Parts: sequence; C-alpha cells; structure tokens
Amino acid sequence: MTTPPVTRRRLLAGAGAASAFAALPAWAQGHTLGGSGHSMQGGAPIRVGFDEVSGMAIDLAVGHGPRVVQGRKGHGIAVNGSVPGPLIRLKEGQTVRLNVTNHLAEDTSIHWHGLLVPFHMDGVPGISFPGIRPGQTFTYEFPVRQAGTYWYHSHSGLQEQQGHYGPLIIDPAGAEPAAYDRDYILLLSEFTPLHPHKIMDRLRKGEGYFNYQQTAWTDDYPLSAEDRRMWAEMRMPATDIADVTGSTYTYLANGRGPKEGLEYLFNPGEQVRLRVINGSAMTFFNLRIPGLAMTVIAADGQNVKPVEVDEFQIGTAETYDVIVEPRGEAYTIVAESMDRSGMALATLASRPGARAPIPPPRKPPLLDMGDMGMNHGDTGAGHSMKGMKMRDTLLLPPDVKIGPGIDMVSMTPVDKLGDPGLGLRDVGHRVLTYRMLSALEPNRDTRTPSRLLELHLTGNMERYMWSFDGEMYSTVRDKPIRFAWNERVRVKLVNNTMMAHPIHLHGMFFTLVNGEDAAHQPRKNIVIVQPGASAQFDLTANEPGDWAFHCHLLYHMHGGMMQTVTVMGPERGA
Repeated sequence: MTTPPVTRRRLLAGAGAASAFAALPAWAQGHTLGGSGHSMQGGAPIRVGFDEVSGMAIDLAVGHGPRVVQGRKGHGIAVNGSVPGPLIRLKEGQTVRLNVTNHLAEDTSIHWHGLLVPFHMDGVPGISFPGIRPGQTFTYEFPVRQAGTYWYHSHSGLQEQQGHYGPLIIDPAGAEPAAYDRDYILLLSEFTPLHPHKIMDRLRKGEGYFNYQQTAWTDDYPLSAEDRRMWAEMRMPATDIADVTGSTYTYLANGRGPKEGLEYLFNPGEQVRLRVINGSAMTFFNLRIPGLAMTVIAADGQNVKPVEVDEFQIGTAETYDVIVEPRGEAYTIVAESMDRSGMALATLASRPGARAPIPPPRKPPLLDMGDMGMNHGDTGAGHSMKGMKMRDTLLLPPDVKIGPGIDMVSMTPVDKLGDPGLGLRDVGHRVLTYRMLSALEPNRDTRTPSRLLELHLTGNMERYMWSFDGEMYSTVRDKPIRFAWNERVRVKLVNNTMMAHPIHLHGMFFTLVNGEDAAHQPRKNIVIVQPGASAQFDLTANEPGDWAFHCHLLYHMHGGMMQTVTVMGPERGA
C-alpha cells in the first residue's frame, strides 16, 4: 500500500466530510449483546488506513465493526469507518467545530491529545464533560491556538485499544521552520483479537500472562546463577519489560501489519518529513531506519532545535517529527516494541514495490539494578542485592499512602532524562535522549518555580494496581491536585516501580528540566519516567479548569494511575 504525502490528501473537506458521515448508517445496523457495546455482531467492516478531513466544520461518526489484520479477525471501534480514524487537518488561528456522533451502544468521547482547548472541550468523561451517549451528537468547538503534530483518541473505557484513535495535524499560520519536500504520517499502534476487558482481566489474574520471554534454566540470557536466584527470591523477572506483548499484539503502521506493505514514496535527494505518532495502548517503540540518519525537529508537536540521531524510543502517546534524506532505492522503517516481541514496519521506496532488508529482531533487554532504583555506583545486573529490601516504605514521604497498592519502593531513584530507554543503552549508534532536546522558540515564562510538588508513581504489579502516591484514582477523584492561577510549579515525578511510565498532563505544556536554560527547556505534554528513576518539569498553571493527569499506558490508567489537576481561574486565583 503506497501512502501519498498528507499535503496532497484533501479527500474529504467541508461538504465531503458531511457526505462521509452520511454514508455511515451501517454503523448503527446490528445489535450488541447486553447493551454493553462489546458484541461481535453488527457493524460494517472497518477500513484500514485514513482519509483526510478539514475545514471549519467537521463531522465524525464513532461506530463498531469487524476488523481483519494479516488474517487475524477481531472487533473494532472506528471513526468514520476506518482505523486509524481520518486525519484531521487544521490551520493555526482558525476556529473549528467538530460534530461527533456516537453509533455505539455505550458512551464514547474524543480527547484532542496535546491541544490547548477550553477544559470543557477536552473530552474526558467525569472530569471535563459527561461523555457522548449512544445515538447522541456532541459538538466540540474551539480556536486553534498552536501548530504541529498531534492525535486524538477516546477517553472512554478501553476503546482506544479497539481502534478509536487518529492523527491530527495543525499547519502553522506562518512558514514552517524546517524545509521539506514530502510530508508523511507514521501512526504506530497495535491490534489484538482479544477484547480489552479480557486483557485487563488476565493482567489482574497474572500480570506476566502475556510475557512469553520469561527466564528459565534453559534460556540464553546473560544471567549468572546468582542473578537468577536473586530475581527468583524477589519474585520479579528480569524480562518484565512490557505488560502486553507480541504474544497477542500485531504491531501496526497506519493500521497495517508488518506484512501488509505500507510504503512512502520519494525521489532520491528529497527532504522527507515523517510525523511519528505513538497511538498505541501499551507499547513503547524503538524506531530506526537502518542506513539512514534522522533529524528530530519537533517533540509532542513543539519545535526543537534540530538534532541528528540514528534511533529513538517513543513512549505511548508521544510524537516526534523527523527529517530524512533518502538517496538509495529503499529503506525499512523499523518500529520495534521495547521488549522486542514484535515490530511495525514500513518502507521508504523510490519506486512502488522497492524493498530493503528487514533486520532480525534484537535480543530482549533485561532489567538491572538501575531499573530497580538501586543507583549506588554499580548498576550492573551482576551486582549483589542480598539483604536489600524491595518494599522499604520508610523511604517514602509521609504523604504517600502505604497499603496493598505498593509492592516496591525504589531505594535511590535518580534523574534519568539522559537515559535513551530500555534496550537502547548499548546499541553502538546515536540514540535520542531528553537531554538532547532544546526548544527552538524561547519559552514565554522563565520564572523560577515558587514551589516543588513531588509525586510518586506507585503500583503493585502482581495485583495490577497502579496509582499516584499509593492512592488509585477511584479513591482520590474528589481530591484534585490544585494549582493557583498562573502559578509556576516544579513537579518531580518519582517512579517507585519497575515499569516505565509515560505521564501525560492534559490542557497544558510543561518544560522538561533537562539541563537546558529555562528559556530553552523543551516543551512537552508527555514525559517517560524510567523504572526506578525520577524526572522533573516546570509548569505554568495558566489554563483554568479541571484536567486529567495520568499514565498513558491504557491499562495502567484503567488500573488507577490517574489524578485530576485543577487550575483556579484568574478571578479566583492567587
């Protein structure tokens, strides 16, 4: 399947979008069992790939139907009949009205990930609006205040896993800071034939259910007998990298499996912009193009000073824009899952059908002492942990609630914004880290923060409970994190778990405290907090309302790692 540049794709705009919407009554056909919206019956077959919609008024329809990926069948939720949903292309400075009609038998929603919108347009049921009932239409209307690469997805239940997501591009009001000849979207995600509630059920019964790469006495992992005894005593596998893996997932590029031939055409010597969006539910991808360097020009939709790398890790919900200059016949784009249980693939091709070799999967990475927060000089996997307590709650501050929701406490978590991520520490080529990012345009607010807010990322992996400060969202939904109007705050996230967490703040950008001066700290809305590590960002609380703050691993959020942030309006602020 050859993909034309998105700048040439004006397939649906204005009345065209309305006609696409009108053509979708098939979504409403058929009936679901028990009124849950989870039946395999009914619904038109879901198309692969996406069209484009634009204009001042855009109609979107959410429905369900059967999906087929590389011969594997499952049930999906789609927007305008496709997975991913249509590319929404907007212009900085315009006002847009998005009419979203729900053809499901359950509530739905759309969250505009990374967009600066009034809080009641943010699309989070229970926080910013009640959700969209079956058969109803909700109109989102807001001014477009930014430019860049973003995406949208459901914030209702686990619908995101079923295909309810799509790309969103905002063209700048002025000139682009980077020159390029072609403009492509690479949206990474996953497909599974399992219903997401079944996945959640299996994770709660045994969090290692999908891990087919666990250690055994007959494996070839570089672990000594002492290492193996140590991990066994702690009841923690060194291969516990991802909760849901390629054992059930097929990894997708623009909705297509690795054998389904996604192509991006180019003429040798052209500058090609790739807008990489991680629209997955649970997967960190390590992305590289063998034989071709990538120049990173934007992160989370915000321009950064160009930095050339050979590979980067992209956490769930992050976006990176890169420029490449292919000169050969073909190059393989490899997006390998962090645990290396599978990969999404696409091809940069100088002619239709041209192909480059596909590299074999690399060996799965192993957790080490640093990933367990034991950073006391030697972080090698062979360092003895004898006598160390994995749940020393005396190390936690008094505002962290101690209970069954915490099964691990990192001993000495340190800042790891210079860490390229699991599996990329010893690859022998240039790998992006957060410390390499620098804002292209100076930040508007460079005030010194007036206070420090420390939050601990906590969890019990065996019970599959996830939380902030030891409290799951179900117990704190009425106790929001409060910021005064225009307050400047430094937030420190401390990861007490062995899992990497992509933490997302709705409604605002923050700047990573990554060693850059305050004017050039990179602006983001997602930060990966590595296992047993900490990360800090500076925030100006200038978007009034209630906002979601959560881990963007879908089953972690569903399992409790979520909070509400309340920013007081200027009329009530300090």
